[in-house]
Amino acid sequence: DVMDAPLEAKSQVGYLPERNPVYEDMYVREYLQFVAGIHRLKSAKERVSEVILEVGLSPEVHKQIGQLSKGYRQRVGLAQALIHDPEVLILDEPTSGLDPNQLVDIRALIRRLGQERTVILSTHTMQEVEAMCDRVVLIRLGDIVADAPLSKLVASEGGLEAQFKALTA
Repeated sequence: DVMDAPLEAKSQVGYLPERNPVYEDMYVREYLQFVAGIHRLKSAKERVSEVILEVGLSPEVHKQIGQLSKGYRQRVGLAQALIHDPEVLILDEPTSGLDPNQLVDIRALIRRLGQERTVILSTHTMQEVEAMCDRVVLIRLGDIVADAPLSKLVASEGGLEAQFKALTA
């Protein structure tokens, strides 16, 4: 229960904000070890190595974060959100500004992550919803106005985009 045990609940959530706040002067592995330390992981070194492989950061691990492309910075952000192996992953506009190749890779990674844990994707881009989601929850002014399988909303009159416009305007 979130109200009774807020710290326990928060420990089960990983978060990637739209503007990924990373230390650009730190090296990839160094930054992830820093984040693992914040989470007080006992086997931090091993977990950092696992997460580097999981998100596809191996080719860039020797670089400073400031030297990375936007796509690889997003991977660093995903890695920090995953470092403590949360049950729930909240991603805010995770594909914003990515080049086409990175876009395909990050979408595939997010879909793969969604097979192992709950992934909540916050976006206004319906193409991203269709590319990565199985279920859609539309929120207007803090209220849930739709909660349905993606297939149902896509099959509805006008498709997902029309439903989004009609329900959130």
